[in-house]
Amino acid sequence: MKQRIRKAVFPVAGLGTRFLPATKAMPKEMLTLVDRPLIQHAVDEARAAGIEQFIFVTSRGKGALEDHFDNNNDLKRTLEAKGKTHALELLATTDIDSGQLLFTRQREALGLGHAVWCARHLVGNEPFAVLLADDVVLAEKPCLKQMIDAYQEVGGNLAAVVDVPRDQTNRYGILDVISDDGRLAKVRGLVEKPAPETAPSTLSIIGRYILQPEVFYELEAKQVGAGGEIQLTDSMAKLIEKQPFHGLRYTGTRYDCGDKVGFIAANVAFALAHPDMGSAVREALEKVIGR
Repeated sequence: MKQRIRKAVFPVAGLGTRFLPATKAMPKEMLTLVDRPLIQHAVDEARAAGIEQFIFVTSRGKGALEDHFDNNNDLKRTLEAKGKTHALELLATTDIDSGQLLFTRQREALGLGHAVWCARHLVGNEPFAVLLADDVVLAEKPCLKQMIDAYQEVGGNLAAVVDVPRDQTNRYGILDVISDDGRLAKVRGLVEKPAPETAPSTLSIIGRYILQPEVFYELEAKQVGAGGEIQLTDSMAKLIEKQPFHGLRYTGTRYDCGDKVGFIAANVAFALAHPDMGSAVREALEKVIGR
């Protein structure tokens, strides 16, 4: 039995400039995907996978994230007085107990690797998950739960992966694989944003990782990589010869909510899958498209 994954890191320090002016005064992670902000979708996925501590790597202006998961007694009392039971149930989904929600600051935007490094003291010496709120996966079984199940099989480091068109490899971290059974790919190398003609495969990493704490020793060097940033994949690559590394083809559909079109597509897909509104949304979309 592998050591249990109890902690998850959520890098939420980005400015969200692609969504201006909506994100001028609101964290991009608070953008609403149907009926919940993006960050709650990520937290709910982590909870469903058994995560017990939620570590947010924030920056200036991200106070709304902390408030969202805090207790709001005034609102609770108002809803109780009005007998709004369903609203109270929805409110309860945002609660995280004291001591389970932790925050640390990334003072400079130096890349994803640096953001994860900022959480090193809160993670400690145990394996942990990383979830990027921009990447949302619509799946019957939550993506991180699929990863943790796979981790119990192979251990080491694990990344969720998806095949991308070859002409788009220069947008992603790409795996160089030794073997691939269609579900788990054994990794011998990682290349950040390779040109299509030199990409070792088309297996792209999405924003879900399970990492061993040794990655912090590699991140400590703060080596600058692609885009002039400290890339998480560069430090992960240095662990490949020392620890097992696999890419998991998860079951589900991933939406890039860091992109406006991807965000709209995600809203449509999640709304259609919503038990309370799916049929009404489908009817409304048919009317819009029919015009």
